[in-house]
Amino acid sequence: MEAIEFTLNNEAVTIEHEPPTKTLLEYLRGERRLMGTKEGCAEGDCGACTVAWLDADAGGRAVLRSVNACLVLLPMLHGRRVWTVEGIRGADGSPHLVQEALVQALGSQCGYCTPGVVMTMLEACYRDDLDADWKLDDQMAGTLCRCTGYRPIKEAARQIAGSRPADDVTAVLDGPAAALPALDYRADDQRFVRPDSLARLWAVIAEEREVRFVNGATDLGLAVTKRHETWPCLVCLDGIPSLNSIVALDGGGWRVGAGVTLSALEDYADGPLPALARMLRYFGARQIKNRATVGGNLCNASPIGDLAPVLLALGADAVIAGVAGARRVAMADFFTGYRQTALAEGEILAAVVIPEPADGARTAAYKVSKRRELDISAVSAGMAVVVNDAGIVTEARLGFGGMAATPRRATAAEAALVGQPWSASVVAAAAVALEDDFTPMSDHRGSAWYRATLARNLLLGFFEETQSEAAPRLTRGHSGTVEVR
Repeated sequence: MEAIEFTLNNEAVTIEHEPPTKTLLEYLRGERRLMGTKEGCAEGDCGACTVAWLDADAGGRAVLRSVNACLVLLPMLHGRRVWTVEGIRGADGSPHLVQEALVQALGSQCGYCTPGVVMTMLEACYRDDLDADWKLDDQMAGTLCRCTGYRPIKEAARQIAGSRPADDVTAVLDGPAAALPALDYRADDQRFVRPDSLARLWAVIAEEREVRFVNGATDLGLAVTKRHETWPCLVCLDGIPSLNSIVALDGGGWRVGAGVTLSALEDYADGPLPALARMLRYFGARQIKNRATVGGNLCNASPIGDLAPVLLALGADAVIAGVAGARRVAMADFFTGYRQTALAEGEILAAVVIPEPADGARTAAYKVSKRRELDISAVSAGMAVVVNDAGIVTEARLGFGGMAATPRRATAAEAALVGQPWSASVVAAAAVALEDDFTPMSDHRGSAWYRATLARNLLLGFFEETQSEAAPRLTRGHSGTVEVR
């Protein structure tokens, strides 16, 4: 039996016989007695259990990322370097720069949430892109301070952002990230496999009668912590290099691996795909986006998954891979029913191909929820309209989530736009046509009337917003994807 081997606070650790569904949070507090990592919600909401680990961005560069220990399964640590609040020090053994800044700013409050705040700030300390106030808000949004002491916490975070002190963390960040090693771990009649190639993946699928795929575990982790579920064989896809990269295609467009994390995609999309970056901004906490993947969000096939509407609008294709080869399916055909996809048994989503927006394309994405941060959409939308030099709409793709059993395009509204002038009256008529596309349900996130009205207003707002800018970006002081300008 292979053992789990990783580095914890610069100490080599070997784990055997622990169940593969035990979380890092349970291990730290139970076996290691590292009580600085707190348990709050055990579902990735509060950030009290935040730790940091060495990861790779979509370009293969080594980066430090904050993650929720409650959603990390022990075998996922194999080959990684992990730090908890007890393991970070200054170069001379004194408190780390982050810890000292929080003390000096009086940001510790009651202290319960402080370790998670420190570890979230630790990522900020080694980031080189926190050049705007909203980015600092985004970095810290996943860490709850129950005493509401956010002003001094934010001041401390601003002080240390991007400082990269000369310490053991900086020493391992200067260079490419090491590839995650393969693992075949067994305990308690459970198997956890991390293949390092597609060939090995197909072999594992052939060996096992039943497999459950996992990557970031931001959803599957809740089945572990809340429902105590186990599986005969978990297959983790994060060690397959071809799934973890973003490639600019020669003919235009991008191939985004299904294993790319949402934070890596957000960083990349900020330039060429502003509509996608806009949706990703309010997708979830930084700790969640550092683990959640493109494939996980799409393959869950939730009707309120926020990636699908914007990918529908951008005309993306899903690349589905299996032992027999790969095939491409339009994103509009990928969702076949409530939480059902076009994936056949033994297939995985390998990538998403996003074409380059056409000349004259107007694009934007919207998410509306009861809370600004860390909330599930009532309605989300991605919209793309191509207008020619004569002012006539030649293409229209309107993707909506929260309006039906699957994320779907509004084909009746699209038909009302194509061939018509891009004008307020035509868009108003298309908004009415949305009634033919959707019959939304009522639930605790919004009534059917609210959802229908909201969808119409988002289309009207899209027309107004794209009058002055074809692909509007969020303003520096934005507080949501829907802005009044």
